[in-house]
Amino acid sequence: MNGVPAEAFFAPHRHGFVRVATSTPQVRPADVTFNCDSILTEARRADEAGADLLVFPELCLSSYAIDDLLLQDALLRAVEDAAARIIEASAALSPVLLVGAPIRHEGRLYNCALVVARGRLLGVVPKSYLPNYREFYEKRWFAHGRGVVQQQVRVAGCTAPFGTDLVFEAEDLPGLKFHVEICEDLWTPAPPSGDAAMAGALIMANLSASNIVIGKSSDRHTLCRSQSMRAFGAYVYSAAGPGESTTDLAWDGQGFVYELGDLLAESSRFPDKPELVLADVDTGRILSERQRTGSFNDAAQFRAPAFRRVTFEHRPHFSKAELLRPVRRFPFVPNRKTHLDQDCYEAFNIQVEGLRRRFEATSGKHLVIGISGGLDSTHALIVAAKTCDRLGIPRDRILAFTMPGFATSEGTRSNAWKLMRAIGVTAEEIDIRPTARQMLADMRHPFAEGEPVYDIAFENVQAGLRTDYLFRLANQRGGFVIGTGDLSELALGWCTYGVGDQMSHYGVNAGVPKTLIQYLIRWSIQTAQFDAETCEVLQAILDTEISPELVPATEGSAMQSTEAKIGPYELNDFFLHYILRYGFSPSKVAYLAWHAWHDTSHGIWPEGFPAHKRHAYDLGQITHWLERFLFRFFEISQFKRSALPNGPKVSAGGALSPRGDWRAPSDSVASVWLDELKRNVPGGAAGA
Repeated sequence: MNGVPAEAFFAPHRHGFVRVATSTPQVRPADVTFNCDSILTEARRADEAGADLLVFPELCLSSYAIDDLLLQDALLRAVEDAAARIIEASAALSPVLLVGAPIRHEGRLYNCALVVARGRLLGVVPKSYLPNYREFYEKRWFAHGRGVVQQQVRVAGCTAPFGTDLVFEAEDLPGLKFHVEICEDLWTPAPPSGDAAMAGALIMANLSASNIVIGKSSDRHTLCRSQSMRAFGAYVYSAAGPGESTTDLAWDGQGFVYELGDLLAESSRFPDKPELVLADVDTGRILSERQRTGSFNDAAQFRAPAFRRVTFEHRPHFSKAELLRPVRRFPFVPNRKTHLDQDCYEAFNIQVEGLRRRFEATSGKHLVIGISGGLDSTHALIVAAKTCDRLGIPRDRILAFTMPGFATSEGTRSNAWKLMRAIGVTAEEIDIRPTARQMLADMRHPFAEGEPVYDIAFENVQAGLRTDYLFRLANQRGGFVIGTGDLSELALGWCTYGVGDQMSHYGVNAGVPKTLIQYLIRWSIQTAQFDAETCEVLQAILDTEISPELVPATEGSAMQSTEAKIGPYELNDFFLHYILRYGFSPSKVAYLAWHAWHDTSHGIWPEGFPAHKRHAYDLGQITHWLERFLFRFFEISQFKRSALPNGPKVSAGGALSPRGDWRAPSDSVASVWLDELKRNVPGGAAGA
């Protein structure tokens, strides 16, 4: 049998994921034994949860808010004894433990993170920047770690690397490569983790005390989110919580994980018991972003200081496990609830601005567009309408033509007319069937003799004629043709070379995938971007089956269905995002798609997404359609994309313009991607 066993396929470690965790253990001020017990209890919980890296708060072994008790010899000796217990206990635990502790070295006291794994003290990292303002007074007790490099320290009978120049890397789990900084280090203009990221660290951990005041939680999120974006990595943050002294301060025990600006997981705040936050970081995604962003590598080449690489044996399990991270079903669709309207407004108006500038530059009189009653031409028309509104010109400057053919249904024809009238454009109808019959007769096509032969020539005669009319009408009436083809069709090659879904004077939809077009039309209805009459027509179009309507339905047969032929657009757009944006292997795309789509009851659906359209797909269905996507995308479609007209990029997920995001040969083959899928998915692939 082809493919890998399911146990291997469903192991997150095999797809580049590293499980990180934060924990805020219960502590007591200066009660080192109690604190050590709490830390070990949480470490065992993280071990049971399969964590690879566990981040505790700053100075959690002693507790943070104990002031001058930090300078007491008895307490510091107790900390060393507790550190020895933790190192010994870690031999039976899988996570790398990052534990905050005050550590003495050469007559100075440092605020440190102990890095412990598999019975070893891997290293000790001192805090670089000590806050000494408002409620903070750390310079009273600690020496800063800036400039502490290439040193060693002896702690609990173990000698280990000591300094701020340490990056830790597992030899047997690619991606578990991390750096440690402490609290205030993040609040500076140039956090040490930035340099560490340029030196190769993929995960940045912050052990923080960080008392809570109004608004500070939001500040932490802003800093961690921005640092994960700026440093092209993951940022794992753990703050002090229950049990810290409340003599003058309060604590909320906040923990969270960011990856490239995305929040993966977050704790509750002000917990009454210890809380473990777990998330699977996609280190493959991080590496993909870094290798695609030349400026990151330029900065690393010229700015990254020398770091010591501390390697260790991690012994990952590589076994089947649940993936602990949100996987968006619709990666091109805005999903931030707090910014939903803003993101949709932005997406829509990128198209409006692109079309506005192009119309202005042509000094034309009219915008010319073909209206089928389908999604793409509908969306292009409402963009054109808003463009006219922005330019301050009447919408009747849009010349809209519906051109029924041999398979046009009365429903779509009716919707086209209703839409054109509601929008207020200049509307006309041209019946292409007489001209199509003449062309088919000139070609001696069997259809002209009455035979029901519905081949590709039959389909493309209709598609081509529509485009011919539009271009000649534009010539005649002083206008230019608005393209209606979308990003999904361009990815799949589901467009006819040289006709309206591939060729135009300006491809306003070329950067918008089908799922986003559907969502933006739905958003236009929900936010009343148009009057009630228009919104009613838009809803009817949304509810219509996607079809090219080129082949007549015979008695007893269903209407021609696009998705029955090329697969569900929701899956195809998912595949496109991860292959175009990140270059993921097909097996990883299949793995992510299964997590996103195998169960409709979990995860978040886009706002307003209708319940009756919420489909689930099993791994077999996903693999089936992914095969076809790979073949169409890599082998048969590029020549159409290489001849694209201009059009605006809309989504950060990517575009397919040969002048922008995607440049590829037109005569490549898909065998590399199909073979990878066959080898690495259970049961293999059935063949394209």
